[in-house]
Amino acid sequence: MSRTADVLNTLQETNKPALIGYFPAGFPTLDDSVAACIAMCESGVDVLEFGVPYSDPVMDGLVIQEATEQALANGFKLKDLFPALKKVTEAVSTPVLVMSYWNPIMQYGVERFARDLKAAGGAGLITPDLIPDEAADWLAISEELDLDRIFLATPSSSPERLAASASQSRGFVYAVSTMGITGAREDLDRKARDVVAGVKASGTQTPVCVGIGISTSAQVAEVNSYADGAIVGSLFIKAYLSGGIQELRETVMELKSGSN
Repeated sequence: MSRTADVLNTLQETNKPALIGYFPAGFPTLDDSVAACIAMCESGVDVLEFGVPYSDPVMDGLVIQEATEQALANGFKLKDLFPALKKVTEAVSTPVLVMSYWNPIMQYGVERFARDLKAAGGAGLITPDLIPDEAADWLAISEELDLDRIFLATPSSSPERLAASASQSRGFVYAVSTMGITGAREDLDRKARDVVAGVKASGTQTPVCVGIGISTSAQVAEVNSYADGAIVGSLFIKAYLSGGIQELRETVMELKSGSN
């Protein structure tokens, strides 16, 4: 059973908003990213996304790109992910998902990555550039280890593709609200509702959460009115850059309290 889905379903059943927060591993240093992630969980993030820095982040906006570039410049290696992840998961009860492009995982070894992820207490993996049709190895080992696997659903996805993402995802389905790169936007794309509706039309019982472009408590509330959670990333990095751990905590609490 998915701990991530359990948390999201419980929040839905009690009519409480779900906030999923992203922060990159190794930014600005490995120890700093661990402290930031723990602070986010302690301040109200319901599910945490621990991002893997990558040299070709095609989906990420400028804020995340610059943060991950700094992590790589400071020496982050994929092997560093797992001890950092373990420090986070040992400190909090929040489900922690790793978010990574697929190429680093292939180079590391899919089964090796999955077993190290499980051993470090990770709840599962978000793979923004991997589709279920090409995920046979990951589907098999995640099934064996009972790891969440989150696939994307986009405004351009066909009904068949939405149904495939829904049926193969565990934890939640990641509904992309806009076509394009991530980053906070003043106006959340209305296509998000259509993507969520398309996924739910497949009959899935898996939660559907919306990300890319969410930057205010009002948007968190809006998304939670039709989806099972709101995903925020760039805003948390901006808060950390502006005021460190304290402002990061305050931003998490603002998004949570403002969406109640």
